[in-house]
Amino acid sequence: MRAQNEAQPFALKCRVYYEDTDAGGIVYYVNYLKFMERARTECLRSLGFAQSQLAGENLLFVVHSAEARYHAPARLDDELFITAEVIELNRASLRFRQQVRRATDEALLCEGQFVVACVRTDNLKPRAIPEALRAAFAGMGQVTAGE
Repeated sequence: MRAQNEAQPFALKCRVYYEDTDAGGIVYYVNYLKFMERARTECLRSLGFAQSQLAGENLLFVVHSAEARYHAPARLDDELFITAEVIELNRASLRFRQQVRRATDEALLCEGQFVVACVRTDNLKPRAIPEALRAAFAGMGQVTAGE
């Protein structure tokens, strides 16, 4: 099943700081994963759900798998746009497609896909994504419903 609307992916703007770079002033590869994590968290917040609120409801999202491809380097002081788009929504997991682009020229720097599982905070066992949260994710755009 596909969602009806063609919404744009959630986008987060951030700046590359000295702490994000290596000795050559280039963003250290693992920091792209951190940028994408922040975009997923802010995407969730934009839908009206804070991680701290969900933890209080015995719900936690954990990364099950991550895939990243690096295309070009970001450098100190670059402004970046990081997108997060839910492309698959299952009973207890979802798949995000994400991109990191440089704001000045829209060059694709890094892209990836992340499978995020919904688990209980008390025992880390899988649990169904609550219906209100499923509906919010489904309303984001092109989402394939699985399981």
